[in-house]
Amino acid sequence: MNRWLGLVALLAAVPLSAKDSLGVYSSWAAFRDAETPRCYAIAQSEQRKDSDPQGYASVGTWPSREVRGQFYMRLSRGVSGSARVRLAIGRQRFTLSASGTDAWAADKAMDAAIVAAMRSAPSMSVYARSRNGRRFADRYSLEGVATAMDAALLGCAQL
Repeated sequence: MNRWLGLVALLAAVPLSAKDSLGVYSSWAAFRDAETPRCYAIAQSEQRKDSDPQGYASVGTWPSREVRGQFYMRLSRGVSGSARVRLAIGRQRFTLSASGTDAWAADKAMDAAIVAAMRSAPSMSVYARSRNGRRFADRYSLEGVATAMDAALLGCAQL
C-alpha cells in the first residue's frame, strides 16, 4: 500500500477527540486535543501485505499531568502476558512493557532514550511473539518523526 494512503487511513482512524491536526510530516503526523489536553506524534507500521494488520506508534505530551515525550505502541498482534517485546532503533535495543496489543516504555528514562534514538535513526522495529506463538515484527519509517514530535510539543505549549 502506498505510504501516503496508509497515513490517510491512519488519520481517518484517529479518534474524533483529536480535534486539531498540527501537520503531516512524511510518515508521521501530529495532533492536538485541547479538551484533554494532549498532543502527540503518530505513525502506522509499514504493511507487508494488504491482509496484514498494522500497528501504530506514538509519542505523547500531557501538559496538565506534566508528562512529555511518552512512548506508546499499539502492536499489530496481541502478545501473551509473558512475551518479550523488543524495540530496535538503530543500534539501540529496548525491552518494552506489554499487555495484549499495548506496549510502552518501562519508565521516564526509557521514554527519553527511545525518543532520542528515534530522532537520529532512519527506522525502528518492534519484535515479539504473538499469542499463537508465531514471531512477528512491526516496522516503522522514522522519516518526519522529529518534526512531528516537535510540532506536538509546540502545539501543547499553547495549551
